[in-house]
Amino acid sequence: MMSENEPLLFIIGSSHEQANLEERETFSLKEDQADELATDLMLNQSIEECLILNTCNRLEIYAVSNKTYSIDELQQFICSHPTLAGTSFPKCNFTKTQTDAIEHTFRLSSGLASQMIGETEILGQMKQAYTKAKQSEQTGKTLIRLFEKSFQAGKLIRTQTDISRGQVSIGTVALNLANRIFGKLRDSRILLVGSGEVSEKTAQALKTKGVTDITVSGRSKDKTDLLAEKFGASSIHFENFKNQIQHFDIVITSTSAPDLIINADTIQKAIKNRPNRPLFLIDLAVPRDIEESTAKLENVYLYNLDALANIANENIALRKSEIAKAMQMIKAQAWNYWLQAFRRSMFQKHQ
Repeated sequence: MMSENEPLLFIIGSSHEQANLEERETFSLKEDQADELATDLMLNQSIEECLILNTCNRLEIYAVSNKTYSIDELQQFICSHPTLAGTSFPKCNFTKTQTDAIEHTFRLSSGLASQMIGETEILGQMKQAYTKAKQSEQTGKTLIRLFEKSFQAGKLIRTQTDISRGQVSIGTVALNLANRIFGKLRDSRILLVGSGEVSEKTAQALKTKGVTDITVSGRSKDKTDLLAEKFGASSIHFENFKNQIQHFDIVITSTSAPDLIINADTIQKAIKNRPNRPLFLIDLAVPRDIEESTAKLENVYLYNLDALANIANENIALRKSEIAKAMQMIKAQAWNYWLQAFRRSMFQKHQ
């Protein structure tokens, strides 16, 4: 519907839909890498606006092009960027433009595009990415309008459907799974490795379940101590936590380490010192914190993000009607947004 002279809104990205966990690990960018990518995109003469959404489950580049270069050329530019060229991103990405891009953004803010359908954390992640891009003056009227409208759509869909019923989140799903294996979590000793947002939300969920025996360990002593104080937990130095694993029933990791922090040998030693007692490991990190072969050890239960998502979506059949209702609302919202943009464009041209 737009004229050929109109800027092109596009998204080039990858998530759990295009890439498995092992592949996603390769393009889990550090903050400075994402900043470098955004800076270089803004230097491209075809890019007028850009925003990078970089989470544990997805990397998506939102941008507005003046069409100096074709979408294929822009895709090639992004995939050959030093931060992405050696990763799985070039072979595991999608491209969406115009109305498809709008609909995708609305689906995402509503939790319908998430690996755990209906989860609420993505909305906060989108708001953080939007705020950062706006403060860096990398957004213009198109992306500002798109994201602000997507936040409205996300709120509308969550309030008018039961798509997020039960407050689906990584933390609550992990705890529900632990509850299946151990029964009452109140009697379990739990170690949280990592002192970031995921650990904080997990600690909050644990306290809600009545768990009192929580220990925190992280690279940053200050952040670890603050987290421990906030939730009435104990803390141990990061350098020592591996020697203490044998004392815990559940270990939940969520660090931003680029490499594994727990290998199979470490868990093997811990198991020997706790005979006939299961050890439950939940790895919420991307890249992963715990060596995959650990799952082969007797009495060890290892779950990563993909496994948790499968469990979270077990009751998806029960929510099919809500998903269909939400999708219809998203399509209507996206089409309405597109019509408004078209009318605004036509009005400006005739001024």
